[in-house]
Amino acid sequence: MKRIITTIIFSALFFSACEKYTDLTPKGEKIINTAEEYYDLVVFPTKNYPPFNFRTLVDDNWVKESSIVGKSPDLNSINFYYEESAPRADYIESSAFYNNVYSYINRWNMIITTVDYSKGDASLKARAKAEARLLRAFDYFMLINVYAKGYNPATAATDGGVCLMREFDLEAHPTKATVKEVYDFIQEDIEAALPLLQAQPVNIYHPSLAFGYALKARVHLFRREYQQALAAAQKSLSYNNQLIDMVAYEVNPTNITIDKNPEVLNLAYMNGHTEMNIWYIYPVSPEFCNLFDATNDMRFKLFFKKNHRYADVGSGAANWDMPATKFFYPTVGMKTGEMYLTMAECQARLGDLNGAMQTVNTLRSKRVKGSGAALATPATTEETVKLIIDERRRELAMGFNRFFDLKRLNTEPAYAKTLQRTFPLVNTTVPQRTYTLPPNSPMYIVPFPKDVMDKNPSLTQNY
Repeated sequence: MKRIITTIIFSALFFSACEKYTDLTPKGEKIINTAEEYYDLVVFPTKNYPPFNFRTLVDDNWVKESSIVGKSPDLNSINFYYEESAPRADYIESSAFYNNVYSYINRWNMIITTVDYSKGDASLKARAKAEARLLRAFDYFMLINVYAKGYNPATAATDGGVCLMREFDLEAHPTKATVKEVYDFIQEDIEAALPLLQAQPVNIYHPSLAFGYALKARVHLFRREYQQALAAAQKSLSYNNQLIDMVAYEVNPTNITIDKNPEVLNLAYMNGHTEMNIWYIYPVSPEFCNLFDATNDMRFKLFFKKNHRYADVGSGAANWDMPATKFFYPTVGMKTGEMYLTMAECQARLGDLNGAMQTVNTLRSKRVKGSGAALATPATTEETVKLIIDERRRELAMGFNRFFDLKRLNTEPAYAKTLQRTFPLVNTTVPQRTYTLPPNSPMYIVPFPKDVMDKNPSLTQNY
């Protein structure tokens, strides 16, 4: 009875959210009782992960000066000014990110826990369960890298993580797991899912083998398991190694929509499928802009503009400047470019510096015009890895990638970075100051929202 009741509740909650996608979601009955309906339930085109509780922490992002100069302190300014002593948790009454991700996990758990009781083909049930497990793994990866310390093999077994919900149970009271336990759970889900995924799913909203191995590669990379990460990245690229030739795109632009972007491995957003239209108003930092050859690197020339209508003219910052209707840019979901760079970083860390740079230059040949596309091989592993880290910043702009990379790299002294920004750059009514954030700062651990802490008294912050 409990299974039937929860299924009905789940249907009522989530089918209404997908009514505009009726060509992709089940129609008619609200009670899910067939394998086909469960399989269709994996489709959730509107998954979004708002990063507003920590967006301004990272060195790639910036703010319009008038948005914080002379204004009352808020979470945005606290993060931007790196105010480590500020009570950040007091400013987070609730979190759309936290609520969204756990609602998605609840959805995947419902499929995983109850699909075997449905009618229909056993292989389709198994595939629905596998796809749900992979998506659950992706969502737990998002949670653990926002609310906990970066994975450090020396401390992960004792570092506080997030609550693990392993099955669909409305009466459950989950307790917080460690970082290692969450990563182990993520890897268990990925390994269980991979044998049942398809190379070419029925539509882009179902997880593919390319995405499955990409997520596996990402998790191994973050755990510093470089041989396994390299093998998984190569496997992902064996299913999808396509790269858009942005050099050719500049000459002959065509509309690249969601279903026409061959680099996309899974769909997830900060806000929605036209989110970059919204992100016009959020600048990228002068430091980020200076990473590019602004004339020849199409990743900057096509997509960003200095002295934008929302920018502070003269600051050196820039804004996004490509309509989502012309070019769909995945911000949270994974893409093939990440796999080339994961492969390159692993090659470098394993001592194959020439191979690493060949991989980087394969990517750059589709992004940068002229002789500057091909970079020489540095003399040391450390120099090569740092070059690849900069390339990740260029290739994986916006979204969560830089925030996650800073957290993982800050656990390694060779690659840890003290962030520094001087502000304001244009406004002369307040003194200019330089703000710094050390690699071990607790600010990299986002506080759990107050409403969640109130509902779960046993939950403690991780900083």
